[in-house]
Amino acid sequence: MSREETIAKDLLKIKAVFLRPDEPFTWASGIKSPIYCDNRLTLSAPEVRDDVENALAEIVREHYPECEMVMGTSTAGIAHAALVGNILNLPMGYVRGSSKDHGRNNKIEGKCEPGTKVVVIEDLISTGGSCIDVVDSLREVGAEVLGIASIFTYGMQKSVDRLAEAKVKNVSASNVDVLVEVAAEEGYIKPEDKDRIIQFRNNPSDESWIN
Repeated sequence: MSREETIAKDLLKIKAVFLRPDEPFTWASGIKSPIYCDNRLTLSAPEVRDDVENALAEIVREHYPECEMVMGTSTAGIAHAALVGNILNLPMGYVRGSSKDHGRNNKIEGKCEPGTKVVVIEDLISTGGSCIDVVDSLREVGAEVLGIASIFTYGMQKSVDRLAEAKVKNVSASNVDVLVEVAAEEGYIKPEDKDRIIQFRNNPSDESWIN
């Protein structure tokens, strides 16, 4: 079984990913979605958590062997960055969504010297905006961002385009394409629902998949 399939099975098993094409979720943006992902739940499931952190560590070893520090996104990526940093015996830190309004007004927590080769640890990539903000913040202080290691990606074109424009690589432990195959095989969705979910992923603003 591939890494992507293992993580997909794990996320489905603990309901960190819900697939509900017949009763769509509504995202904060108003978009109707057949999928909802909450990877924070992986932290509460030790066996799944081990799979996830080992997968992220493998991604860093395989794709970013020069990594000198891992940086979590705030807040969901912080715990994962700490656990991955422990596995790899690397320093870790995290990037706040905004600067503190007290003390030294830090946005970046942890000692990150200019030139440090950093990998960003992210739990979920949907449109890609938040993780690119983190990359930009790290670049502003002189860090060399090797790329992103994420638990799951929807693979939306908007995120693919944004990451390409920002010149940042992302490698995810699993993705929607693998997830829908596993979900159909294991009975979480009907086989005919696979195409509906991929249709949503390809164009979230087109709601024709609902009917």
